[in-house]
Amino acid sequence: MTTLTEADAVDGLRDALGLLKDREQVAERLLASSARHSFDPDKELDWDAPFEDGKWFWPPELVSLYDTPLWKRMGEEQRILLSQHEAAALASLGIWFELILMQLLVRHIYDKAATSAHVRYALTEIEDECRHSKMFARLISRGDAPWYPVSRAHQNLGRLFKTISTTPGSFTATLLGEEVLDWMQRLTFPDERVQTLVRGVTRIHVVEEARHVRYAREELRRQMITAPRWSQEFTRVTSGEFARIFSIAFVNPDVYTNVGLDRAEAVAQVRASGHRREVMQNGSRKLTDFLDDIGVLRGAGRRLWKASGLLA
Repeated sequence: MTTLTEADAVDGLRDALGLLKDREQVAERLLASSARHSFDPDKELDWDAPFEDGKWFWPPELVSLYDTPLWKRMGEEQRILLSQHEAAALASLGIWFELILMQLLVRHIYDKAATSAHVRYALTEIEDECRHSKMFARLISRGDAPWYPVSRAHQNLGRLFKTISTTPGSFTATLLGEEVLDWMQRLTFPDERVQTLVRGVTRIHVVEEARHVRYAREELRRQMITAPRWSQEFTRVTSGEFARIFSIAFVNPDVYTNVGLDRAEAVAQVRASGHRREVMQNGSRKLTDFLDDIGVLRGAGRRLWKASGLLA
């Protein structure tokens, strides 16, 4: 009697993007890339250099209030201060996402062969995420802005999600947490208007996250073909709900209070901002196009994604 290997079982399977790639070959390439292009932020960045006067902490076009009536009333100094607090809030959000991601990756590889390249790359990614979380925490501590934790409700929803999430749901949430921020950071690290330290942090994150995105995309494609139908449907709904949470949590409203703005007025203007809606949808477009191609954006899940504002 012949026993089918996992590779045999998925051989010939395809989705809208073509044939599935071999899991081990993908992981081997990512491991090789990690060996060539990994960074130690403690040594790579000059943490002692003073911040530069008049420079932003986030590109102004990506600051949540940009081009709103309130923005037009603010002076340049207050705008830059808001960019500093929003950068700290995004770094705080990034730490929250990465703590969830690391736990999801450990769950994913728990019962898989530790000698496989797929598992070895997952462990390598966990190493990367540990460094990123420490790097973000150090960036927050380096400035005058505080740590911005997500709300208690979102903390508890995250705790529930990482407990009940299926494998495809985990990789969908991983991509949501990585790709929107990645799009913004790709605009940030070459921008000479932005503080040198912030540009250095975003450069490291962009280079290393590119591997994480590739790993998650390849595994999600596989899962959306091979997972049971109930798991695929559950992924569609939970990913839409996670998109809704993400869109709310993306900027902590405490930043407005902490820079001397009326919180309610600021939140209302951000929600009404066509520019902000365009920024968030542009940042999500590569991801939503991919999710649409592999069958995630269907039914109730698609409606939730639209309600989040991330899908046009």
